[in-house]
Amino acid sequence: MADGFEDIEALIPLDVMRRGGVEFTTVSITGSRDVTSAHGVTVKADTTFDKACFDDADLLMLPGGMPGAENLNNHDGVKKAILAQAGKGKLVAAICAAPMVLGGLGLLKGRRATCYPGFELYLEGAEYTGDLYTVDGNIVTGEGPAAALPYAYTLLSILKDADTADGIANGMRYLHLMER
Repeated sequence: MADGFEDIEALIPLDVMRRGGVEFTTVSITGSRDVTSAHGVTVKADTTFDKACFDDADLLMLPGGMPGAENLNNHDGVKKAILAQAGKGKLVAAICAAPMVLGGLGLLKGRRATCYPGFELYLEGAEYTGDLYTVDGNIVTGEGPAAALPYAYTLLSILKDADTADGIANGMRYLHLMER
């Protein structure tokens, strides 16, 4: 997480993963565990970037928001970690403006991806879907704040299974909401 992150794009996936039994660690790139969202909410990340180990991570996820996504994009360590994760064929996800990081790294070339409208120009070489979320191999992208729940359930279904994701979605009353 970087200063300026979009609150729900970071915290909803965190909540959904932990409800689903996935160990999910928040990492601050600010040099401190404190990270302030785009809306002025300060959260304490689990660890800082310099203390984090990404070698055994099943997923590296980038929340969007501005200037959060730009701050992530300007952090060389974040980009190296994302490239290493993708290079191992492991799961990488980004939502809202954050797919710009993946596009700039060349990870979206020849893939389908989504992002916040207006940021498609940063999806270098991708086919823009405009969907709430898009899965293309080991890359998952999300559109924006309203997509945070379906994006998070999709990630959970990949990391665990569809039954777990559906159970959490049902318990959070998301499936009921979608029936209306």
